[in-house]
Amino acid sequence: MTNEERRLRAKIPGADTGIQVKRSICDICSPGMHCGLSCYVKDGQVIKIEGTDGHPQNDGKLCTKGLANRQYLYRKDRIMTPLRRVGERGEGKFEPISWDEAYAEITEKLNAAKAQYGPESVAFYSGYSKWYRPMLRRFAYSFGSPNYGSESSSCYTAAFMAWKTAAGDQGAADMANCDLFLGWAYNPFYSNYMGAKRAMEAKARGVKFLIVDTRYTPAAEKLADVFLQPRSGTDGALAHAIANVLISRGQIDKEFIANYVYGFEEYAEYVKGFHAGNIEELTGVPYADVVKAADLIASSERMSSYESSAPIPHHKNGFQNYRAIISLLAITGNFDRPGCQSPVVHTYIHVECGFPLHEEEFQYGTKPQDAPVPVGGDRFPLWNHLEGEMQAMDLPRQIETGEPYPVKAVFALGMNARMWPDDGRMFAALQKLDFFVDTDLFLTDTAKYADIVLPACTSMERGEFKPYPGGVAIYTNPVIPPLGEAKSDVDILCDLANRLDLDDGLLKAGYEACVQNIIRDLDVTTAELKQADLPIKVAEVERFEPLEHVKKGLRTPTGRFELKSAIIEAHPEWGLDALPTYTPPLDAADERKYPFTFTSGSRIPHAIHSRLHGCPNNRSLRPDPTADMSVEDCAALGLKERDRIVISTERGEVRVFVHPTPAMPQGLVNLYHGYSEADANSILDSDHLDPYSGFPAYRSTRCGVRKDDAV
Repeated sequence: MTNEERRLRAKIPGADTGIQVKRSICDICSPGMHCGLSCYVKDGQVIKIEGTDGHPQNDGKLCTKGLANRQYLYRKDRIMTPLRRVGERGEGKFEPISWDEAYAEITEKLNAAKAQYGPESVAFYSGYSKWYRPMLRRFAYSFGSPNYGSESSSCYTAAFMAWKTAAGDQGAADMANCDLFLGWAYNPFYSNYMGAKRAMEAKARGVKFLIVDTRYTPAAEKLADVFLQPRSGTDGALAHAIANVLISRGQIDKEFIANYVYGFEEYAEYVKGFHAGNIEELTGVPYADVVKAADLIASSERMSSYESSAPIPHHKNGFQNYRAIISLLAITGNFDRPGCQSPVVHTYIHVECGFPLHEEEFQYGTKPQDAPVPVGGDRFPLWNHLEGEMQAMDLPRQIETGEPYPVKAVFALGMNARMWPDDGRMFAALQKLDFFVDTDLFLTDTAKYADIVLPACTSMERGEFKPYPGGVAIYTNPVIPPLGEAKSDVDILCDLANRLDLDDGLLKAGYEACVQNIIRDLDVTTAELKQADLPIKVAEVERFEPLEHVKKGLRTPTGRFELKSAIIEAHPEWGLDALPTYTPPLDAADERKYPFTFTSGSRIPHAIHSRLHGCPNNRSLRPDPTADMSVEDCAALGLKERDRIVISTERGEVRVFVHPTPAMPQGLVNLYHGYSEADANSILDSDHLDPYSGFPAYRSTRCGVRKDDAV
């Protein structure tokens, strides 16, 4: 073998091998991570993926999801051309068409719905990924529709709402300077690998960890000084019990409360109801462990916290549970101080980077005035008040009933109907539409229902603007041309803005012009950002002074941290509680028939939702849908590893394998979602929604379990 052959085999870049290393970002877990990718390219093909050394997000490292980018890019089922449906909806029969034909039909059908039923009859929806969302929201509003919505109707936004009602802005953790870290549903080893690295480093320098989770996770094993394991959906009761111990002992920051907190007296009276006599019955946590947690908090000068925006809100009582948890920060004075929690303003697509942009002005600048209430706005008034966008969990109902007005067409980017609880109802709603467009990389189960399917790009086939914490940003370049006739999502939107002749010069001018508008106050242009090999400094990030935000007034009606929400208090017609009251997560169903609690959505290291189940390497790590159950429950049911079981609810049943594990508590059945052949969401109730946020109860539904006798 010659030296050149050895270098080629080793994929070493150089003039002799014809291999170049080009920079991109991983968009599989968007938008929070966006780790740097080094793509080894030869003859227009990506032949190798690595993490980018020196990148501020991952510094050369990649998780199992990021390492799947090459397989993801070259999956054999990539859509290569626009498609028109020729069979029945859901049948998956399509014919290839040109982009001109696709654009012409979309323009005709969307304008027809607008003319006959009004612009609000067209809903604009974003699934994954998320990088184009400012563009899609503006596109919807420029079209005249109030109905922009996204998968954030069931992810993250409820947590943001809880922070808005409490402090006006989201609170960010300061692990680097705390001496106690409260990790509530905190599992970075599976969901944020660089966060896990930082946590292990903090542990090594002496930071204490209080970990709360329904399962015994790697975070509990590797980090916890105190570990609490409440039953699923009982987090609010547990937080109130901890608060009651702290308040009754006087281990609170009375000065901070007097100066900067609203509603303390009523809150303190309310949490007296969570005590030694009832907390184990309510949550499964022994009272002695509640006291241990309170002792750890009281003995710490600087507590910072992470409250996961997925598992905590994914209950019918999730929004209030989240408020209960962050209330612990206020009563202990661990807010707006170094090493504690501080209010931050999002820079771009809900990521706080330390500098302002004109994103909000760009997104909302064309919002139609005097438009009807968006879908779900009447049903979930707090959501509508705080977010003002479509609560997509209510979309199936409105398509079905036409109330308060008809929704006749949906234009979607990356829609996954299987994310809806009782998702058969959503598929039935798609059947009823006059027109449905979906844009995706693959012909998903949802795309099969579309009239027109448009082929999208991966992050490696397009350029995009991306800022990061610390005042840095980049505008990436494509590392290879788009496969087939695929296009960037934003190019599709800008093309259609011209075809529809929207009254929006920015959208018509294209993505780069839109980004330049958003970043116009920075001393850098999109052209300069494109020249950068790594994210570059674009703004200085000023360190805040202790109590700076509370002294000038938070962005709440009272200007204080609100244990009692003044927004909710001002609207008694909503029928919601201004205090973070606790209600049980489960409805009063037949507990004898359904003795277990079913939960779906937990993270596994190698997949996110259904996005990587089509990549062979990742799928091989957990090839079959498998439910985790406690060793004790499996023994009682006569189940052993890899037995088949039937999980049943009032909505239906799924058949999966079982994995007995000591990490699971008795009574809980955990099934990872995203497997279409064992669809966890298909057995959930579509009306089992949080009345505050509209979020579905993915993680608390009564179920039964039996051995599958059909095997």
